[in-house]
Amino acid sequence: MIGSVRRGLAVALVLVLAAAGCAEDAPGENNAAVPGVTDSTIVVGTHQPLTGRAAAGYSKISAATKAYFDYVNEKGGVNGRKIEYKVVDDAYNPAKTQEVVRQLVLQDKVFAVLNGLGTPTHGGVLDFLKTNKVPDLFVSSGSALFNQPSKYPSTFGFNVDYVTESKVLANYVKKTFPGKKVCFFGQNDDFGTDALKGVETVLGSVAAKQDYVPTNTNVAPQVGALKAAGCQVNILATITPFTALTLGTAAKLGYRAQWVGSSVGGDFVGLSALLGKPAPLLLEGYVTSGYLPSPLDEANPWTKLFKDINTKYNGNTTFEVNTLFGMAVGYTFVQALQAAGKDLTREGLIEAIEKGGFEGPSLVPMRYSKDDHSGFSGTQISVIKGGKQALVDTPYVTDTGSGPVEPYTGSAATPPENGIPSA
Repeated sequence: MIGSVRRGLAVALVLVLAAAGCAEDAPGENNAAVPGVTDSTIVVGTHQPLTGRAAAGYSKISAATKAYFDYVNEKGGVNGRKIEYKVVDDAYNPAKTQEVVRQLVLQDKVFAVLNGLGTPTHGGVLDFLKTNKVPDLFVSSGSALFNQPSKYPSTFGFNVDYVTESKVLANYVKKTFPGKKVCFFGQNDDFGTDALKGVETVLGSVAAKQDYVPTNTNVAPQVGALKAAGCQVNILATITPFTALTLGTAAKLGYRAQWVGSSVGGDFVGLSALLGKPAPLLLEGYVTSGYLPSPLDEANPWTKLFKDINTKYNGNTTFEVNTLFGMAVGYTFVQALQAAGKDLTREGLIEAIEKGGFEGPSLVPMRYSKDDHSGFSGTQISVIKGGKQALVDTPYVTDTGSGPVEPYTGSAATPPENGIPSA
């Protein structure tokens, strides 16, 4: 009898200790093990076109983001944690994107996916990331697809959305080229559709419109159609390689027109590299936009900070728009981590971003809130003249509907002394 009692007490003691151990490991959701987070590291992943048709220019983005993280890590990281950035190549191929993102989530156990690039590529992984409750932050696209808080509560855009940007571009065209025959050429996905919507919101129906498939590098039929239609001003929604293809093809066809394009494909340095010797002539007068400081403006404190980081942590590679963009992504992510606090969880990070109030290397405010997961609220016109690309006029902000395009009168933030945002 006594032995039975002792055995019963022993079993009870084991059960109590086991329960206590379980309670210590997972007393609640907030203290449960968080994928990709340890006391010393935060593992984050991204898919980028490191090879393939979109690699030109865009492959520099993730390298610049990693350089900023290396800078932060050397100074102690964020709340004592170093950021590990896993960059995988999807070659701008939607099928490959799905494969590598599954790897990042299921095998690498990343805490979040950061700055996945491309509308057709990232659009295919939204449901997967939602199902696995992975924060999907600062998508490198301006598509409205990535601003659906009710449907995709963990997904946030970063770029100025294409409707907003194209409204600003169309507003410039309306003021600067009155009476000209305006046409449109864009990518055959949400990028092109959203941009056309913004253009026609301001200008009404364009005189002619053409589109391209990113897998087909022959744009001669479309450019020839724009020429035949007598288009005098062409607004482009093209990625950098296709901007260069369009301008080069127009030159071969003897077609001279005013070209106005999205910031996605409007970097002077990247276009010059692709176009080669004819670049100065082909790019003269090209109009685009920017919502970040110019990489050529060394008087700007953000440009100076990021250029210094580029020199020390990024092999002193050519400092261009995509380099500055990548560092701005890194800075914003660190700001979000700081706002989320030391007890880092996926839910806490999402809540921190939705509170908004971020300040950084931008010409216009960011829109983040519980009801708005888009990025920048406007943009500023940039024009290439005499072999230089410079911002002109003032930044403008607008909405994605029929609201007016208005000058932004606020002041830009300055970087903290150590170059790292604080909570």
